[in-house]
Amino acid sequence: MSTGLLQLQDVVLGHGARSQAQHTSKSFSLNVSPRERLAILGPSGAGKSTLLHLMSLDLPPAMGSVTFKGRVSADWSVAELSHHRAVMPQNGQVAFGLEVHLVIALGRVARAQDPCVAAIVAAAAQLACVDHLLWRRCDTLSGGELARVHLARIFAQMWDVRDSLILIDEPLAALDLGLQVRILQSLDTFAAERHHAVVAVLHDVNHALKAFDRLVLVKEGRLFADVPSNDQAVPLFERLYGLRLESLRTADRSLVVLPASTRCQCP
Repeated sequence: MSTGLLQLQDVVLGHGARSQAQHTSKSFSLNVSPRERLAILGPSGAGKSTLLHLMSLDLPPAMGSVTFKGRVSADWSVAELSHHRAVMPQNGQVAFGLEVHLVIALGRVARAQDPCVAAIVAAAAQLACVDHLLWRRCDTLSGGELARVHLARIFAQMWDVRDSLILIDEPLAALDLGLQVRILQSLDTFAAERHHAVVAVLHDVNHALKAFDRLVLVKEGRLFADVPSNDQAVPLFERLYGLRLESLRTADRSLVVLPASTRCQCP
């Protein structure tokens, strides 16, 4: 058996009736290793969020199997799973106008005894750049502020565990450039200190190239490619998005990818 943290074996990107999963040509297998940084990329509607749901064990696969820490998904209870993996969905609306500190504390609800919850909530809020919002109601926050609150909830949930899994869907949406950089740095530091693997759905290929080890590309409900985060991904991006791209190296040797100019060169 693989020693990987998470294994998807012969799955398809669907979770409806099994009759919808008979297209075996769409099945694929995928492993996530401990401490790995994996980004999922693809056009809108390609199946990125569905793949994240399968990887989180929130949905049973319509075909194939999902194994986490050596146990199939059916063997995990929701309460037990909450101690080993955390999920930040794309849409994180909060009902009843809860205050921010209460939402962050929800990451700790599976623990019967939690004497350090207040300190953990405060530290998680600071790491996610929302410590100034702790007493605000969530229904008064912007989309970017609310996304950071949910990231703080993930930090709180995984604060005192190791060797586990964090899955996040579009963590940088609605954030300004400075916050994007800070949140990526916070996420990387947090996971590295605790030996967590991170899987993130992203739209920005440059964030994926800079902050992640491996890229899983999804198109039309299929696994399009699974490649290291380096130059060999560029021609695959062109095919994935139907664009001609240019790439360059920055002063620190980071790879940057841009759409090739299509502006008319007028005399």
